[in-house]
Amino acid sequence: MKKYLGIDLGGTNVRVAKINTEGEIEQVVKGPSYGLESADKIINNLFSLIRLIDNLDEVVGIGLGVPGPVDQKKGWMNMASNIPSLGKYPLVHVIEEEFNIPVAMDNDANVACLAEAYFGAGKDKDAVVYVTHSTGIGCGICINRQTISGAHGFAGEIGNIIVNREGDKINHLNRGAIEIEASGTNIVRKAKERIDENIEHAGQVFNLAFKEDNKIALKIIDDMTTDFAIALANVAHVIDPDVFVIGGGVTKSKDYYFEALIDKFKSMVHEGMKETEFQVAQLEEPGLIGAAMLPRSKGE
Repeated sequence: MKKYLGIDLGGTNVRVAKINTEGEIEQVVKGPSYGLESADKIINNLFSLIRLIDNLDEVVGIGLGVPGPVDQKKGWMNMASNIPSLGKYPLVHVIEEEFNIPVAMDNDANVACLAEAYFGAGKDKDAVVYVTHSTGIGCGICINRQTISGAHGFAGEIGNIIVNREGDKINHLNRGAIEIEASGTNIVRKAKERIDENIEHAGQVFNLAFKEDNKIALKIIDDMTTDFAIALANVAHVIDPDVFVIGGGVTKSKDYYFEALIDKFKSMVHEGMKETEFQVAQLEEPGLIGAAMLPRSKGE
């Protein structure tokens, strides 16, 4: 059975795992990523962790999941906010040169999508769209178990899709972008402004809405499901996926909003698209597993 390395490289921590073709994790090593340090320090640390993997000669491919859009032709991140020294750093080439093993890299949402397409809620589906509904809103796209990155690595960056032209403008995002209107962070922001400044997480807003019948909280959640449905309908009209796989912390409250989200989505798409599946993400380690499957998806 072939073995792959999956690397989950973040701004704070990095994990390296040996994973087989059944998606089973056989070994994991981890440590700090030194994300704010120099590229040399980050890379030498990563090399050291890779060398801790037993029987490295069994590995036929290395995959990396990283927190930024990846230029597949150049093998680097076009934007690396959490690991700034690796912005436009030829990471794929450097690792291949060190270990003489084929390397593939993609952003963390795409690798999570790939994991779900191989082994999770999107298994046996041709077109899978994975959406993170969490602190922000991200997206990965897999067609026939191939991640879609686009020309510059920004395919799937749906958080910037405009759903409300009169909405708020925050940070670098478009005014009224879906991440501003519907992410967990912004559910909390709206509740702090309109209900109670002591609200700390989206779960509290759902509880206020559906356990205490707070009208303002109900309106915030209703607006969120409408805006989220608009964004997903827009994506669906471009990709027409078999399934939307929704992951992230906000899905802990899925029982309160999934039905409304799906009903609104159905009202916004063509008749033949109304049966598009919605599933909650299934895997506990999509970042590691999906990263490991990147070289496999490319034929390694």
